[in-house]
Amino acid sequence: MSGVRVLVGTHKGAFVLTSDAKRQNWEVSGPHFGGWEVYHLKGSPVDPNRIYLSQSTGWFGQLIQRSNDGGKTWEPVGNKFVYEGEPGTHLFYDGTPRPWAFKRVWHLEPSPDDPDTVYAGVEDAALFKSTDGGQTWNELPGLRQHPTGPSWAPGAGGLCLHTILFDPSDANRIYAAISSAGVMRSDDGGTSWKPANKGLHSEYIPDPTAEVGHCVHRIAMHPSRPKTLYMQKHWDVMRTDDGAESWREISGNLPSDFGFIVEVNPLEPETVFVIPIKSDGEHFPPDGKLRVYRSKKGGDEWEALTNGLPQSDCYVNILRDASSVDAMDPCGLYFGTTGGQVYGSADGGDSWKPIVRDLPAVFSVEAQTLA
Repeated sequence: MSGVRVLVGTHKGAFVLTSDAKRQNWEVSGPHFGGWEVYHLKGSPVDPNRIYLSQSTGWFGQLIQRSNDGGKTWEPVGNKFVYEGEPGTHLFYDGTPRPWAFKRVWHLEPSPDDPDTVYAGVEDAALFKSTDGGQTWNELPGLRQHPTGPSWAPGAGGLCLHTILFDPSDANRIYAAISSAGVMRSDDGGTSWKPANKGLHSEYIPDPTAEVGHCVHRIAMHPSRPKTLYMQKHWDVMRTDDGAESWREISGNLPSDFGFIVEVNPLEPETVFVIPIKSDGEHFPPDGKLRVYRSKKGGDEWEALTNGLPQSDCYVNILRDASSVDAMDPCGLYFGTTGGQVYGSADGGDSWKPIVRDLPAVFSVEAQTLA
Protein backbone atom coordinates (compact mmCIF):
# COMPACT_ATOMS: atom_id res chain seq x y z
CA MET A 1 0.00 0.00 0.00
CA SER A 2 0.99 3.62 -0.41
CA GLY A 3 0.66 5.62 2.75
CA VAL A 4 2.21 6.37 6.11
CA ARG A 5 2.80 4.45 9.33
CA VAL A 6 3.41 6.49 12.50
CA LEU A 7 5.11 4.66 15.36
CA VAL A 8 4.40 6.07 18.81
CA GLY A 9 6.26 5.19 22.00
CA THR A 10 4.61 6.13 25.29
CA HIS A 11 4.93 5.84 29.05
CA LYS A 12 2.65 2.79 28.95
CA GLY A 13 3.15 0.98 25.65
CA ALA A 14 3.51 1.50 21.90
CA PHE A 15 0.93 2.39 19.28
CA VAL A 16 1.01 1.97 15.49
CA LEU A 17 -1.01 4.50 13.46
CA THR A 18 -1.60 3.76 9.77
CA SER A 19 -3.15 5.80 6.95
CA ASP A 20 -3.28 5.92 3.16
CA ALA A 21 -1.56 8.61 1.09
CA LYS A 22 -4.26 11.17 1.92
CA ARG A 23 -3.41 10.91 5.65
CA GLN A 24 -6.90 11.91 6.75
CA ASN A 25 -8.22 8.73 8.36
CA TRP A 26 -6.10 6.61 10.66
CA GLU A 27 -6.20 3.09 12.04
CA VAL A 28 -4.83 2.73 15.56
CA SER A 29 -3.19 -0.47 16.78
CA GLY A 30 -2.13 -0.88 20.39
CA PRO A 31 -1.16 -0.67 23.06
CA HIS A 32 1.66 -3.05 22.33
CA PHE A 33 3.48 -3.92 25.57
CA GLY A 34 0.91 -2.04 27.62
CA GLY A 35 2.34 -1.04 30.96
CA TRP A 36 5.92 -0.95 29.70
CA GLU A 37 7.80 2.27 29.04
CA VAL A 38 8.53 2.35 25.32
CA TYR A 39 11.20 4.99 24.87
CA HIS A 40 11.60 4.61 21.13
CA LEU A 41 10.61 2.53 18.15
CA LYS A 42 11.71 3.02 14.57
CA GLY A 43 11.32 1.24 11.25
CA SER A 44 14.00 0.24 8.80
CA PRO A 45 14.29 2.60 5.79
CA VAL A 46 15.04 -0.38 3.51
CA ASP A 47 12.44 -2.86 4.82
CA PRO A 48 9.07 -1.31 5.76
CA ASN A 49 8.09 -4.46 7.66
CA ARG A 50 11.08 -4.32 10.04
CA ILE A 51 10.64 -2.26 13.22
CA TYR A 52 12.85 -2.10 16.31
CA LEU A 53 11.47 -1.16 19.73
CA SER A 54 13.07 -0.24 23.06
CA GLN A 55 11.04 -1.10 26.16
CA SER A 56 11.90 -0.85 29.83
CA THR A 57 10.46 -1.33 33.29
CA GLY A 58 11.94 -1.16 36.74
CA TRP A 59 11.04 -4.82 37.26
CA PHE A 60 12.47 -6.43 34.13
CA GLY A 61 15.03 -3.92 32.89
CA GLN A 62 15.76 -3.12 29.26
CA LEU A 63 14.52 -5.25 26.37
CA ILE A 64 14.68 -4.82 22.59
CA GLN A 65 11.75 -6.09 20.55
CA ARG A 66 11.66 -6.63 16.79
CA SER A 67 8.76 -6.85 14.36
CA ASN A 68 9.03 -8.35 10.88
CA ASP A 69 5.45 -7.57 9.83
CA GLY A 70 5.00 -3.85 10.35
CA GLY A 71 4.18 -4.02 14.05
CA LYS A 72 1.51 -6.71 13.99
CA THR A 73 3.60 -9.21 15.94
CA TRP A 74 6.80 -8.87 17.95
CA GLU A 75 9.66 -11.03 19.18
CA PRO A 76 12.19 -10.24 21.94
CA VAL A 77 15.77 -10.05 20.74
CA GLY A 78 19.03 -9.08 22.44
CA ASN A 79 19.12 -7.20 25.73
CA LYS A 80 22.83 -7.46 26.55
CA PHE A 81 24.63 -4.11 26.32
CA VAL A 82 28.06 -4.14 27.93
CA TYR A 83 30.51 -1.25 27.92
CA GLU A 84 33.84 -2.34 26.48
CA GLY A 85 37.08 -1.88 28.40
CA GLU A 86 37.47 -0.42 31.88
CA PRO A 87 34.30 1.30 33.12
CA GLY A 88 36.04 4.57 33.94
CA THR A 89 34.18 7.61 35.24
CA HIS A 90 32.41 10.74 34.05
CA LEU A 91 31.08 13.69 36.00
CA PHE A 92 27.83 13.83 37.93
CA TYR A 93 25.68 16.97 38.26
CA ASP A 94 27.76 18.34 41.11
CA GLY A 95 31.07 17.67 39.36
CA THR A 96 32.00 14.57 41.35
CA PRO A 97 33.13 11.45 39.44
CA ARG A 98 30.68 8.62 38.86
CA PRO A 99 31.21 5.29 37.05
CA TRP A 100 29.67 4.72 33.63
CA ALA A 101 26.51 2.66 33.95
CA PHE A 102 23.86 1.33 31.57
CA LYS A 103 20.33 2.54 32.34
CA ARG A 104 18.25 2.41 29.16
CA VAL A 105 18.18 2.61 25.38
CA TRP A 106 17.03 6.10 24.41
CA HIS A 107 17.20 5.86 20.64
CA LEU A 108 17.30 3.17 17.94
CA GLU A 109 18.57 4.05 14.47
CA PRO A 110 18.29 1.36 11.78
CA SER A 111 20.92 1.39 9.06
CA PRO A 112 19.99 3.09 5.77
CA ASP A 113 21.44 0.10 3.90
CA ASP A 114 20.75 -3.12 5.79
CA PRO A 115 17.61 -4.07 7.77
CA ASP A 116 19.65 -6.32 10.10
CA THR A 117 22.00 -3.49 11.13
CA VAL A 118 20.77 -1.12 13.82
CA TYR A 119 22.45 1.33 16.20
CA ALA A 120 21.42 2.13 19.78
CA GLY A 121 22.12 5.29 21.75
CA VAL A 122 22.02 4.62 25.48
CA GLU A 123 22.29 6.24 28.91
CA ASP A 124 25.01 6.66 30.19
CA ALA A 125 26.07 7.99 26.80
CA ALA A 126 27.41 5.21 24.59
CA LEU A 127 26.79 3.92 21.09
CA PHE A 128 26.09 0.25 20.33
CA LYS A 129 25.68 -1.58 17.02
CA SER A 130 23.96 -4.81 16.05
CA THR A 131 24.46 -6.54 12.69
CA ASP A 132 22.16 -9.53 13.35
CA GLY A 133 18.78 -7.88 13.71
CA GLY A 134 19.23 -6.79 17.32
CA GLN A 135 20.18 -10.15 18.80
CA THR A 136 23.71 -9.14 19.85
CA TRP A 137 25.05 -5.66 20.58
CA ASN A 138 28.63 -4.45 20.53
CA GLU A 139 29.78 -1.06 21.76
CA LEU A 140 31.61 1.34 19.46
CA PRO A 141 33.96 2.26 22.31
CA GLY A 142 35.80 5.09 20.59
CA LEU A 143 32.94 7.47 21.41
CA ARG A 144 32.70 6.90 25.15
CA GLN A 145 36.49 6.61 25.43
CA HIS A 146 37.12 9.95 23.71
CA PRO A 147 39.58 12.03 25.80
CA THR A 148 36.77 14.44 26.72
CA GLY A 149 34.55 11.60 28.00
CA PRO A 150 35.49 11.98 31.69
CA SER A 151 34.18 15.58 31.58
CA TRP A 152 30.73 14.64 30.25
CA ALA A 153 27.94 15.39 32.73
CA PRO A 154 24.22 14.59 32.47
CA GLY A 155 21.48 17.03 31.56
CA ALA A 156 18.15 16.98 33.36
CA GLY A 157 17.12 13.92 31.36
CA GLY A 158 20.32 12.04 32.11
CA LEU A 159 23.53 11.53 30.15
CA CYS A 160 21.71 10.23 27.09
CA LEU A 161 22.78 9.64 23.50
CA HIS A 162 19.54 10.62 21.81
CA THR A 163 20.26 11.33 18.13
CA ILE A 164 22.16 9.30 15.51
CA LEU A 165 22.47 10.60 11.94
CA PHE A 166 24.13 9.01 8.90
CA ASP A 167 25.56 11.09 6.05
CA PRO A 168 24.00 9.69 2.82
CA SER A 169 26.93 11.02 0.78
CA ASP A 170 29.62 9.45 2.99
CA ALA A 171 29.07 5.98 4.43
CA ASN A 172 31.77 6.56 7.04
CA ARG A 173 30.33 9.74 8.54
CA ILE A 174 28.09 9.47 11.61
CA TYR A 175 26.81 12.18 13.95
CA ALA A 176 25.79 11.54 17.55
CA ALA A 177 24.17 14.09 19.87
CA ILE A 178 24.49 13.73 23.62
CA SER A 179 22.85 15.54 26.51
CA SER A 180 24.85 17.11 28.02
CA ALA A 181 28.07 16.76 26.02
CA GLY A 182 27.07 18.09 22.59
CA VAL A 183 27.59 16.83 19.04
CA MET A 184 30.26 14.26 18.19
CA ARG A 185 31.22 13.30 14.62
CA SER A 186 32.93 10.21 13.25
CA ASP A 187 34.52 10.08 9.79
CA ASP A 188 35.56 6.44 9.95
CA GLY A 189 32.34 4.56 10.60
CA GLY A 190 32.33 5.02 14.36
CA THR A 191 35.88 4.00 15.24
CA SER A 192 37.06 7.47 16.27
CA TRP A 193 35.20 10.68 17.09
CA LYS A 194 35.73 14.39 17.48
CA PRO A 195 33.64 17.12 19.11
CA ALA A 196 31.64 19.18 16.62
CA ASN A 197 30.42 22.11 18.76
CA LYS A 198 32.33 25.16 17.49
CA GLY A 199 30.06 28.20 17.60
CA LEU A 200 27.87 26.93 20.43
CA HIS A 201 27.55 29.23 23.44
CA SER A 202 26.04 28.04 26.72
CA GLU A 203 25.85 30.45 29.64
CA TYR A 204 24.98 27.70 32.13
CA ILE A 205 28.35 25.88 31.93
CA PRO A 206 31.67 27.05 33.44
CA ASP A 207 33.21 27.75 30.01
CA PRO A 208 30.38 28.94 27.71
CA THR A 209 32.33 28.09 24.54
CA ALA A 210 33.86 24.82 25.74
CA GLU A 211 34.72 22.00 23.34
CA VAL A 212 32.12 19.77 25.03
CA GLY A 213 29.46 20.24 27.71
CA HIS A 214 26.64 21.80 25.67
CA CYS A 215 23.13 20.46 26.18
CA VAL A 216 22.05 19.64 22.63
CA HIS A 217 18.43 18.51 22.52
CA ARG A 218 18.13 17.41 18.89
CA ILE A 219 19.82 17.63 15.48
CA ALA A 220 18.34 17.06 12.01
CA MET A 221 19.72 16.71 8.50
CA HIS A 222 18.30 17.04 4.99
CA PRO A 223 19.32 14.00 2.92
CA SER A 224 20.10 15.98 -0.24
CA ARG A 225 22.26 18.50 1.63
CA PRO A 226 24.02 16.46 4.32
CA LYS A 227 26.53 19.12 5.33
CA THR A 228 23.63 21.32 6.47
CA LEU A 229 22.32 20.34 9.88
CA TYR A 230 19.90 22.07 12.22
CA MET A 231 19.99 21.96 16.00
CA GLN A 232 17.59 22.66 18.85
CA LYS A 233 19.79 23.36 21.82
CA HIS A 234 19.05 24.10 25.47
CA TRP A 235 18.35 27.66 24.39
CA ASP A 236 19.23 28.60 20.78
CA VAL A 237 18.28 27.14 17.43
CA MET A 238 21.43 26.60 15.38
CA ARG A 239 22.56 25.73 11.87
CA THR A 240 25.75 24.44 10.23
CA ASP A 241 26.57 24.30 6.53
CA ASP A 242 29.98 22.67 6.81
CA GLY A 243 29.24 19.32 8.41
CA ALA A 244 29.29 20.67 11.99
CA GLU A 245 32.72 22.26 11.71
CA SER A 246 30.98 25.45 12.90
CA TRP A 247 27.48 26.49 13.98
CA ARG A 248 25.56 29.78 13.86
CA GLU A 249 22.38 30.83 15.61
CA ILE A 250 19.13 31.09 13.59
CA SER A 251 16.63 31.70 16.42
CA GLY A 252 15.48 34.96 14.83
CA ASN A 253 11.96 36.02 15.82
CA LEU A 254 10.94 32.89 17.76
CA PRO A 255 8.97 33.67 20.95
CA SER A 256 11.37 31.35 22.81
CA ASP A 257 14.42 29.55 21.47
CA PHE A 258 14.16 26.81 24.09
CA GLY A 259 12.65 23.52 22.92
CA PHE A 260 13.33 19.89 22.26
CA ILE A 261 12.63 19.12 18.60
CA VAL A 262 13.75 20.25 15.17
CA GLU A 263 12.65 18.80 11.82
CA VAL A 264 13.49 19.46 8.15
CA ASN A 265 11.02 19.08 5.29
CA PRO A 266 12.54 16.21 3.24
CA LEU A 267 11.37 17.89 0.02
CA GLU A 268 12.59 21.38 0.90
CA PRO A 269 16.01 21.60 2.57
CA GLU A 270 15.47 25.22 3.65
CA THR A 271 12.13 24.50 5.37
CA VAL A 272 12.63 23.87 9.09
CA PHE A 273 10.21 23.30 11.97
CA VAL A 274 10.57 23.79 15.73
CA ILE A 275 8.12 23.84 18.66
CA PRO A 276 9.12 26.46 21.24
CA ILE A 277 8.77 25.75 24.95
CA LYS A 278 8.57 28.66 27.41
CA SER A 279 11.81 28.00 29.31
CA ASP A 280 14.09 25.41 30.83
CA GLY A 281 12.11 25.74 34.05
CA GLU A 282 8.60 25.84 32.53
CA HIS A 283 8.24 23.06 30.00
CA PHE A 284 5.07 24.15 28.23
CA PRO A 285 4.21 26.34 25.22
CA PRO A 286 4.62 30.12 25.65
CA ASP A 287 1.33 31.77 26.73
CA GLY A 288 -0.34 28.35 26.82
CA LYS A 289 -0.58 28.38 22.99
CA LEU A 290 0.61 25.29 21.13
CA ARG A 291 2.36 26.62 18.04
CA VAL A 292 4.65 24.97 15.53
CA TYR A 293 7.06 27.46 13.96
CA ARG A 294 8.22 27.11 10.37
CA SER A 295 11.02 28.84 8.51
CA LYS A 296 11.17 28.55 4.73
CA LYS A 297 14.51 30.34 4.66
CA GLY A 298 16.58 27.93 6.71
CA GLY A 299 16.07 29.88 9.93
CA ASP A 300 16.13 33.48 11.23
CA GLU A 301 12.60 34.26 9.96
CA TRP A 302 9.83 32.14 11.48
CA GLU A 303 6.05 31.93 11.12
CA ALA A 304 3.63 30.48 13.66
CA LEU A 305 1.48 27.56 12.47
CA THR A 306 -1.66 27.42 14.61
CA ASN A 307 -4.55 26.10 12.48
CA GLY A 308 -6.05 23.15 14.36
CA LEU A 309 -3.79 23.47 17.43
CA PRO A 310 -5.08 24.61 20.86
CA GLN A 311 -4.46 28.33 21.37
CA SER A 312 -5.41 28.66 25.01
CA ASP A 313 -4.75 26.82 28.28
CA CYS A 314 -2.38 24.29 26.70
CA TYR A 315 0.45 23.22 29.01
CA VAL A 316 1.82 20.04 27.47
CA ASN A 317 5.43 19.35 26.58
CA ILE A 318 6.91 17.82 23.41
CA LEU A 319 9.92 15.62 24.15
CA ARG A 320 13.06 15.33 22.02
CA ASP A 321 12.10 12.20 20.05
CA ALA A 322 8.39 13.02 19.82
CA SER A 323 8.29 14.47 16.30
CA SER A 324 8.83 13.21 12.78
CA VAL A 325 8.22 13.94 9.08
CA ASP A 326 7.18 11.71 6.20
CA ALA A 327 8.44 11.81 2.62
CA MET A 328 5.07 12.34 0.91
CA ASP A 329 4.29 15.34 -1.27
CA PRO A 330 3.24 17.56 0.41
CA CYS A 331 5.28 16.70 3.47
CA GLY A 332 3.48 15.33 6.50
CA LEU A 333 4.51 16.29 10.03
CA TYR A 334 3.66 14.57 13.30
CA PHE A 335 4.31 15.23 16.97
CA GLY A 336 3.17 13.82 20.29
CA THR A 337 2.70 15.49 23.67
CA THR A 338 3.05 14.60 27.30
CA GLY A 339 -0.74 15.01 27.45
CA GLY A 340 -1.16 11.97 25.17
CA GLN A 341 -2.17 13.71 21.93
CA VAL A 342 -0.57 12.94 18.57
CA TYR A 343 -1.08 15.74 16.05
CA GLY A 344 -0.58 15.41 12.31
CA SER A 345 -0.39 17.73 9.33
CA ALA A 346 -0.73 16.47 5.75
CA ASP A 347 0.00 19.84 4.15
CA GLY A 348 3.45 20.82 5.33
CA GLY A 349 2.25 22.31 8.59
CA ASP A 350 -0.46 24.65 7.26
CA SER A 351 -3.19 22.79 9.16
CA TRP A 352 -3.24 20.26 11.98
CA LYS A 353 -5.58 17.77 13.59
CA PRO A 354 -5.24 15.23 16.38
CA ILE A 355 -4.72 11.74 14.96
CA VAL A 356 -5.37 10.22 18.37
CA ARG A 357 -5.99 11.58 21.87
CA ASP A 358 -5.72 10.35 25.44
CA LEU A 359 -2.71 8.12 25.06
CA PRO A 360 -0.18 7.86 27.88
CA ALA A 361 2.53 10.54 27.79
CA VAL A 362 4.26 10.34 24.41
CA PHE A 363 8.02 9.70 24.38
CA SER A 364 8.66 9.22 20.67
CA VAL A 365 7.04 9.61 17.25
CA GLU A 366 8.51 8.17 14.04
CA ALA A 367 6.93 8.28 10.57
CA GLN A 368 7.46 5.58 7.94
CA THR A 369 6.53 6.35 4.34
CA LEU A 370 5.06 3.20 2.75
CA ALA A 371 5.46 2.75 -1.02
